[in-house]
Amino acid sequence: MKILNKKILSLIIITFVLIFVNETGVNGNMVYADTTLKTGISLVENVPSGLFGTWRVAAVLSKTDSPEVFRSKSADLWNLSRQNNVMNLSNPFTGASADLSVEFVKNNVIRFTKEGVSDDKKLTDMVELKLNGDKFTGVNRLTLKTMSSSGGQVVKVQSAEYALVGEKISGMSVLEK
Repeated sequence: MKILNKKILSLIIITFVLIFVNETGVNGNMVYADTTLKTGISLVENVPSGLFGTWRVAAVLSKTDSPEVFRSKSADLWNLSRQNNVMNLSNPFTGASADLSVEFVKNNVIRFTKEGVSDDKKLTDMVELKLNGDKFTGVNRLTLKTMSSSGGQVVKVQSAEYALVGEKISGMSVLEK
């Protein structure tokens, strides 16, 4: 009963926001994170459960302004998990882990971002995937900002776009949700 009450309250709040707030960034076909943050509902709840698990991911560079910085191809393992309203991507090989900001979910299309900061550099990944059973295709747009050591001003911005292909190797059933 508590879950049902929470969902009903959430729908009422969303309806109120959509009716009375013009600047929400929502149209009839999309749900964006800025709206859900205003209502307190997480888009992680809408991510198909088939996305969670371990994936073998291949990335091929499709465009960049800095070919000397970004690799032309890579192969990786992604472990995508969820705990409550937090989605996490970890790499068992490197030990890297990052909480993801889910920005968009519609059917089997999911968009999320993650950020990493190291010394004077900030790397932002914007990933958009289309889940199709135990496979996905997508794109990863990277932005690497170099900051000045004094004042934190952005002194250089480099970018790249990768085409992604993923194959599920373990995890929750893709038939759920």
